Amino acid sequence: MKKLLALMLALILAVAAFGCGEKTPADEQGSEDGVYNVVSLVNGNLGDKSFFDSCESGLKALQDAGRITYKTIEMGGTDEDQPKWLETLYEVAESGEYDLIICGTYQMPDYLKEVATEYPDQKFLIYDDTTYVGENSNVVNFSYKQNDMGYLVGVFAASMTSATEVANINPEKVVGFIGGVDSPVINDFLYGFLQGIKDTDPEVKVDTRYVNSYVDAPLAKELGISMINDNACDIIWGVAGLSGNGGAEAAAETGKSWFIGVDSDQELTLPEEQAAITLTSGLKNIGQSLIWFFDKWDAGEADALFGTQVNLGLNEGGVGIVTDKNFAKIAPQAVQDAVLAAQEKVASGEITVPTAIGDETNGAVALRDSMQP
Repeated sequence: MKKLLALMLALILAVAAFGCGEKTPADEQGSEDGVYNVVSLVNGNLGDKSFFDSCESGLKALQDAGRITYKTIEMGGTDEDQPKWLETLYEVAESGEYDLIICGTYQMPDYLKEVATEYPDQKFLIYDDTTYVGENSNVVNFSYKQNDMGYLVGVFAASMTSATEVANINPEKVVGFIGGVDSPVINDFLYGFLQGIKDTDPEVKVDTRYVNSYVDAPLAKELGISMINDNACDIIWGVAGLSGNGGAEAAAETGKSWFIGVDSDQELTLPEEQAAITLTSGLKNIGQSLIWFFDKWDAGEADALFGTQVNLGLNEGGVGIVTDKNFAKIAPQAVQDAVLAAQEKVASGEITVPTAIGDETNGAVALRDSMQP
């Protein structure tokens, strides 16, 4: 019997020793067997063809690659749904089940700050928001270099407005920008856009107007029609959430202009008539940025990111521009080449695009005013 007990004890010790072998970076970060357990909280619903669907696509790709398991909770996006947002954040944090809790957009930071403060050992990631950067060491804030994206769109717009061989491109070198709110974030898109235009063709003018709302498409449509009829704008970039779609309506209804989308590939999401006049879109690639983050986590480099703002650009796959479909079919080759060349120069650092974020000189406003028609 003693020999049997000794043998069993030796076996237990051997198994324990094997289980205490060298850990991978993923294990050290808190995942189980190198696979992270993640929950994504959607303050809206999937099917938006924008941020939430992009986030979902990145998480699915990670799960398909065997790197994470994840759950998506659709919390609804109406005013009546908002109490669920804080309640659900508390529930998933209290559960202790998840290596990472993900949420996004400007509506979530107040709720996240409350819960992240209450649960300092739980890790959180919020995308497209920088409200409380650095105030919680367990939160990483993802922002996106929309100024770099804007630069590429600007190069495209400036090149296209001179391509008079294309239908609806008139001899006047005037393009339009419909912004949601006159704010640093929207003006960051605009600053890059204006600089890209100026670097490409300083003769081009930009009719810039703001809706002062992200959900007023009818007003944006009125602004767009005025831009087209009064100033001969032949290309309009809508950077105004749902309001921006009014710019597409104006271009399609007048039959005199083209539209450029934002954040997601709007050629795929707008109604057929509006999609047909959408030349390209500036992209915020939420899903790709999450893959980048888990690459960092697997490399043992994620701890340094929590408590900071991560600003993702072309090299991290955080932003980009659509270069297929209408872009490839309608834009002359010289225009396509100009955009791709600019993309390489921005990505390499040869071109540094100015930003409106934290700019106390108001450079974006000064450039905006100087380029009005």
